[in-house]
Amino acid sequence: MGSSLISHPRLNLCPDASTAPPCCAHFAVRGAYGVVAVMRCQAQASDMNRLYMRRCVEQARKAAGHTSPNPMVGCVIVRDGRVFGEGFHPKAGQPQAEVFALRDARDLAKNATAYVSLEPCNHYGRTPPCTEAFINAKVKDVVVGMTDPNPIVAFKGIERLKSARIDVRLCTEEEASCRKLNEAYIHRMLTGKAFETFSNFAKTNTLPISHEAGAKQPLYIIMAQGEDSQLNIPFIKEGSAPEAVVLTDSPISVEPAGIEVLVLDRMNLESILQLLAQRGLCNVLVDFREAGGDISSLLNNFQEAKLQQKVLVELLPIWTVSQGPCDLAFGDSQSFPLKDMEHKEVNGCVLLEGYV
Repeated sequence: MGSSLISHPRLNLCPDASTAPPCCAHFAVRGAYGVVAVMRCQAQASDMNRLYMRRCVEQARKAAGHTSPNPMVGCVIVRDGRVFGEGFHPKAGQPQAEVFALRDARDLAKNATAYVSLEPCNHYGRTPPCTEAFINAKVKDVVVGMTDPNPIVAFKGIERLKSARIDVRLCTEEEASCRKLNEAYIHRMLTGKAFETFSNFAKTNTLPISHEAGAKQPLYIIMAQGEDSQLNIPFIKEGSAPEAVVLTDSPISVEPAGIEVLVLDRMNLESILQLLAQRGLCNVLVDFREAGGDISSLLNNFQEAKLQQKVLVELLPIWTVSQGPCDLAFGDSQSFPLKDMEHKEVNGCVLLEGYV
């Protein structure tokens, strides 16, 4: 799962900006035998494309916290301007979003337009190919939010649908929202590393957990360096031991019992992110509230190595007195700008989010 994206030997997605109107783009998928597909977002259908693709993203978000290492995907079936089916991928190993949407639409999927937030797959994994589900349902055309960066999938789903005479269009208007939906999955596929977010949550909060029924709980990554042969982790109880793993540079015994311990040859941030991606983890949240010397040494060169992608800062409506250096002083003396800043209120607190 940690492999990087490799170039497709036969296909090239080429925007034709010279002929595209301002609100849409034309794309050609070129193969060894010439143009095998043309994808268009018609100007007159632009608003409806955006509406239905946003609905796909909303469907996909229903599975947030459940799908890793798979991406979140939503699908909507539309015919004669009406939605007859919709669905999302609930978790790894379960049917894909396209299958649930087609089941919902039943016979009305024939000659309908299928909107899906991510390119349908064309390979057998835990589940059959999504492309075959569309072909068997006899949908007329498919609008995708983005192509899949997974080299097993990339462009192959589009090519298969076109070979079955199903028109395929890329909805460029909502491509950004579809990419943000699966930013961690995309990053892992392109780099072979987990998507890293630095956070500074309020000290009054406990370690982050999900309160949603059935959601996967975070896997706590504890880094231990030095010559100490024993490590006690007081915030993890005996029953939650499987939710943590200790990364260390030498053999160590851990309390409570049952926590996985991995001894690494190289204790640096890049190798840790690669290891986590290979284990199927897409997102890594680095909480530096109590960052001591060990973790600080790992973070010193994070900016030059471009290992972090996102920053989260939580602001409480409480003024407290600092007993030492500011918690935001990490990574040596480096400063860096944040872009695409957003903020939202969560339980009376303000959560700031920005990208590096």
